[in-house]
Amino acid sequence: MNHKYPKSERLKSKNTIDLIFSKGKSVSKYPLRLVYAAVETDSNQPIQVGVSVSKKHFKKAVDRNYFKRVLRETFRTNKYIILNAVDKPYALMFFYQSADRLSYAEIQEKTIQLFEKFKAQIKSEKEN
Repeated sequence: MNHKYPKSERLKSKNTIDLIFSKGKSVSKYPLRLVYAAVETDSNQPIQVGVSVSKKHFKKAVDRNYFKRVLRETFRTNKYIILNAVDKPYALMFFYQSADRLSYAEIQEKTIQLFEKFKAQIKSEKEN
C-alpha cells in the first residue's frame, strides 16, 4: 500500500472547500469530524483532503500546527480504509474539534473509527 501524501491529494481549491461547506455531509467521532462531498476533479486522485484545527481551542499556532501534523499523519497511514470504499472522487475536510489534548495513539484510534464510519455512510448512500 502506498502511504504517501502527495501534493495532488491536498485540498487547496477555494471553490471545492466552499462546496464542501455548502453541500457536504458530515461524520463525527469525538473529537474528530469529517465533512465530505463528491466532486468533479481534474486530478487523478480519488480523494483530496484538507486539515483544520480550531483557533478557539488552541490559541497558539504551535499547538494548532502540532495537531494538524498529527491529523495529516493519521490520514496518511490509514487512507487505505477510505480508498477501498470510494468509487468516485471526494473532497474531505478533517477537523480536530476539542480542547482536549489526546495522544497520537488515541487520535490514531479515533481516526480509524471515523474512517470506518465514513465508509459505512458511503456504502449506505450507494444503496439508496
